[in-house]
Amino acid sequence: MLLEARDDEETVVFTTTAASVQVQVEPVGRWFEAYVKRRNRSTSTSFQELEEEEESSEEEEDEEFQLEEYPMLRTLDPKDWKNQDHYAVLGLVHLRYKATQKQIKAAHKAIVLKHHPDKRKAAGEQIVEGDNDYFTCITKAIEILSDPVKRRAFDSVDPTFDNAVPSKSEGKENFFEVFAPVFDRNARWSSKKHVPKLGTMESTFEDVDNFYSFWYNFDSWREFSYLDEEEKEKAECRDERRWIEKQNRASRAQRKKEEMNRIRTLVDTAYSCDPRIKKFKEEEKARKESEKKAKADAKKREQEEKERMLSYAHRSVFGVFHRPGRQELEAARLLKEKEEEEAKQAAQQAKKEKEIQKKAIKKERQKLRTTCKNWNYFADNEADSVKMMEEVEKLCDRLELISLQSLNEILASGSKDDSKAAVEKQVQEVNAQLQREREAEVQARQAARSAEQASGGGGGGGKGWNEDDLQLLIKAVNLFPAGTNARWEVIANYMNLHSTSGMKRNAKDVINKAKNLQRLDPLQKDEINRKAFEKFKKEHTSVAPTVDNAVPSERFDASGTDGNTAAWTTEEQKLLEQALKTYPVSTPERWEKIAAAVPGRSKKDCMKRYKELVEMVKAKKAAQEQVAAKSKK
Repeated sequence: MLLEARDDEETVVFTTTAASVQVQVEPVGRWFEAYVKRRNRSTSTSFQELEEEEESSEEEEDEEFQLEEYPMLRTLDPKDWKNQDHYAVLGLVHLRYKATQKQIKAAHKAIVLKHHPDKRKAAGEQIVEGDNDYFTCITKAIEILSDPVKRRAFDSVDPTFDNAVPSKSEGKENFFEVFAPVFDRNARWSSKKHVPKLGTMESTFEDVDNFYSFWYNFDSWREFSYLDEEEKEKAECRDERRWIEKQNRASRAQRKKEEMNRIRTLVDTAYSCDPRIKKFKEEEKARKESEKKAKADAKKREQEEKERMLSYAHRSVFGVFHRPGRQELEAARLLKEKEEEEAKQAAQQAKKEKEIQKKAIKKERQKLRTTCKNWNYFADNEADSVKMMEEVEKLCDRLELISLQSLNEILASGSKDDSKAAVEKQVQEVNAQLQREREAEVQARQAARSAEQASGGGGGGGKGWNEDDLQLLIKAVNLFPAGTNARWEVIANYMNLHSTSGMKRNAKDVINKAKNLQRLDPLQKDEINRKAFEKFKKEHTSVAPTVDNAVPSERFDASGTDGNTAAWTTEEQKLLEQALKTYPVSTPERWEKIAAAVPGRSKKDCMKRYKELVEMVKAKKAAQEQVAAKSKK
């Protein structure tokens, strides 16, 4: 800032100032530490002031710091150092896990000055040689507490920590007084610093929800390596060290699982006993009921308005133009509400009675099982006991409430022999009833099967099926496979065109008969196939003398042989189809070349097979076209 000019002086500008340049400076060393502290505290304080504040706070702590000497220190066994309380050994039993490293070092220094073997020896005290002196316990204590990792392991198994979880009976009476100290005590294991408090009865829903969300997702740093039974440093080889590490990891994982189960049990118990949760649920239930009631009232008003308008329209049609009175509408509404309420009460009463009967049956069944179990199911060996157990379960499933009550009364008042006789009598009655039901079921099944067989497989409306029709049905099913458009209509139309019986059949008849053929025994299927093959062989070996084939053409008899009468195989059919594609109609001596391509077949056989295939395709197309024409109509 420039000084002001006096009255006798004159202000002169020599030159303009240069443009300002922004330079970014980063603190390092102790200044960086001061910068971080200022940023965390959101204050502007110099490094010296922070150091003075820290020194003053440490001096205050030192003034307040007092040691509480452990009275059992001289009686400690150095060999059992792992089970000792290290904080108590150093006189920090009142601070424990809250003690700082400076306090731990100061306590150790004070203890050493008093209990060092040289000091005691100079005072004329008898000193135990070697590591058997209790001073070894002090050395172990400072070794554990000065190492952050080892100290955390010891703090995790703090012998003074209370792991108890309050019961539901304790929490329901004084919830906040019982559970608040428990959550505060367990908050020390949280990996997160800011742990929400339990709160009070006036806490909001958001606060309660955040509290339980935090504890249901609790992240604990507590670990149990201090309780390892084996020390890997004592292992003689690498394999033994690995085995010890494996055992220790397994025991730590088991203890960690038990700890998390303890925390979860604590949270579950608190949640079930929390009166705020009950209050929030009741409020939510009331809100939903009010919304439901509002919707019902709106719907009711809408229905009343519709009825009123309908009544008004009805009256206007018949010349009565006055609106219905309010009393009439109110009386109709009350009557309707009364009927609905009575129906609702009747349904609730029926449901209640059903629930009561269900509970009574369940109680009687459990009573029967318990009584029979107490009598060892009236058996002397395990096999009879298991058998009687099955019979008892059968009784529980089959008997009604009255029968169960009477049987339980007999078992409660009678001796073992009387009870056994009563149970066996009831078992015989139940088994006889089951046998009668099975016989009735078998008879009904046989009657249904006989009726189905008498009606020709459940289809055709009593229309008979001869062997020719069955063989034609099998041929049509193979000719029109699954996936054919309107398959069963096509099959029925094909049978009507080619059947010699003159019986007209529809798709339903064909489907029922096809299903009946599928349910036949394998022997009956083989018999039908055998007859179909015999008929095919007979038709192809002997040709009836008709006008058309009385004078065979030169084209069929050019080979001068009778031809092969055996049925065409799948391989021969494929060779024939391929030859027909290879040699078109314009090929000279076409059928001679086709016959040469199909081994074992003559020219006449190939031409005859081709004619059969053409007729089959034409019949198939005709059946499909006829079904398509019907569907269009």
